[in-house]
Amino acid sequence: MADYLIGDIQGCYDALKSLLKKINFSLDKDQLFFLGDVVNRGDKSLETLRFIKDNSDNTSMVLGNHDFHLLACVFGHIKPSKKDTFVDIINAKDASQLLEFLAFQPLFIQHQGALMVHAGIPPNWDVDTLKIQAKQVQSHLKSDDLSGFLNKMYNNNPRTWSQDLTELEQCQYTINALMRMRFCKANGELEFDHKMNFNQAPNGFKAWFEHDNRLLKKSDIFFGHWSTLDSVDQAHIYPMDHGCIWGGALSAIRLSDKRVFSINC
Repeated sequence: MADYLIGDIQGCYDALKSLLKKINFSLDKDQLFFLGDVVNRGDKSLETLRFIKDNSDNTSMVLGNHDFHLLACVFGHIKPSKKDTFVDIINAKDASQLLEFLAFQPLFIQHQGALMVHAGIPPNWDVDTLKIQAKQVQSHLKSDDLSGFLNKMYNNNPRTWSQDLTELEQCQYTINALMRMRFCKANGELEFDHKMNFNQAPNGFKAWFEHDNRLLKKSDIFFGHWSTLDSVDQAHIYPMDHGCIWGGALSAIRLSDKRVFSINC
C-alpha cells in the first residue's frame, strides 16, 4: 500500500495513464493525491476529471487555479479564453455532477504529516490559519450562491494578509495565495507578474518557501503550479509541477520514501 502525490496533469490523461502504469498503481490498495490543475491546456480534461471522480475512494485532489478558472467560467461571469481546453467537460452529459464534484474539493490536504496545496503557503501562516482560511473558502464554494462568490473572487487584491480584512477579502487573498502564489514578501504580500525560477525573484520578493522566518519550515509541503522551478534543494519542500503540458514530465512522489517517478510528456 502506497500514497502517491502527482503534479499538474492539466488534461494530459494519456500521460497520467502511463505514469500510473509505471508506478504499478493499484486501485485495491494505493492512494493518489493530485496537487491541483487537473484540467485545462491538455486535450483530455474530461477523461482526467472523470477518472478522479469515479475513483474517489482512492483519489483526492486540491483545487488549482485552472480548476478554479473552469468553475468561474461555468458558474461566474468569466469567459473562457482561446487557450482554455475544458469545453469537453462543459458539454459532457455528466457535466453537472463533474462540476459539483470539482466545486466541493478542498484547497489543501493534510495527510500523515504532509501538507498539500497547489501553489504554496504564505510564510506568515501557521497550520491553524491555513485550515481556517481554506475551510472558509470551501464553505462558500459549497454554498447556494456559488455564482455570486466566484464573481467576487477574480481579483489580485488584497495582496497582503491581515486579520482585519473582511471575510470576502480574506477569501480573495486565500485563493490567490494557495492557488497562484510564487513570489511574496515575508508579510505575505503577493506578486503575480514573475514566473521564472526561484533565483530570479523580483526586487524585494522571495520565493514563498525561501523566507527565513517562515512558520512552516519544519513541515513537508508538496505543491504544483510552478513549472519553471529548477534545482530546488530545500528541506521539506517538494515542487511537483514538472511541466508536462509544456513537453516536460509528469511526476509522482511516493510519500513513504519521497522517491519520484516521472514519465516524459
